[in-house]
Amino acid sequence: MTSENEQPRREPVFNAPWPAVLVTVVILAGYFLQTLVPQDPLLMRWGYSPALDHGRPETLVTAIFLHGGWSHAIMNAATALAFATPVARFFGTHARGVLAFLLFYLVCGALANLAFGLLHPKEVGPVIGASGAVSALAAGAARIVAGGGRSVGPILSPLVLGLGGGWVIVNLLIAILGFSPGLMGQGAVAWEVHLAGFALGLLVLQPLAPVAGAARPD
Repeated sequence: MTSENEQPRREPVFNAPWPAVLVTVVILAGYFLQTLVPQDPLLMRWGYSPALDHGRPETLVTAIFLHGGWSHAIMNAATALAFATPVARFFGTHARGVLAFLLFYLVCGALANLAFGLLHPKEVGPVIGASGAVSALAAGAARIVAGGGRSVGPILSPLVLGLGGGWVIVNLLIAILGFSPGLMGQGAVAWEVHLAGFALGLLVLQPLAPVAGAARPD
């Protein structure tokens, strides 16, 4: 009930935490900047090539900020915004929370790329994209939602198992078909990075929660 002079409270239409918005903007703005320079030299220098980059570990991280086309970047940006929102909200927007959120995103993305390199050590073509980091956000979001948004829920909760099972099925289909429908004509999809990123997201979220001062696991 409100009085005649009291205006009803309106919830904001767009209320994603700013770290989640930041990740989304970086993906899109990063690809826009990428289109302004010659692609082949850029991708070969800063994309992650398992056969070439054993001495350039920085490319495990820089590859996260490169994409194969607008559809690739837009798909990752939209997925990132959806799943980064509960993760960023859980960690908080204070300094420690933002640090934990960015560490979660970058560490999982880099390790997912490394997992691809361990599986395909002779692969020369560079791996690019934020898909590993975004997959980790999906896993982290599932655990947080399973914990009621205030704690890290169990890995074996129905929500986490359901999303994880769906993630595996979708990526196995990508592996069989050889491409993702949203990325037709933009090269093969490193589905292994998606699965590794999801697995890492399940595991890395819990130890980072205390760093952010967030709630510990149930």
